[in-house]
Amino acid sequence: MSEPFDKAIARARQLPADRQNAIATLILDEIEDDARWDVAFANSPDVLEQLAVQADDEDRKGLTRAHHEELSSRR
Repeated sequence: MSEPFDKAIARARQLPADRQNAIATLILDEIEDDARWDVAFANSPDVLEQLAVQADDEDRKGLTRAHHEELSSRR
């Protein structure tokens, strides 16, 4: 266990049970969320590659504008 995490757990142990449960829920939700993102990115490299190729192709064809140009045209 890392030192900061160990300190956080030690501090959390001093809290009332309801606060400990709330913190535990936040930590577990964060871990689950990270795992979902890991799976999503691991399962989508082909889609991401296709989108990158499409964006490059559109840019080469002159079908894109720089972001700052887009913002300027809205004023």
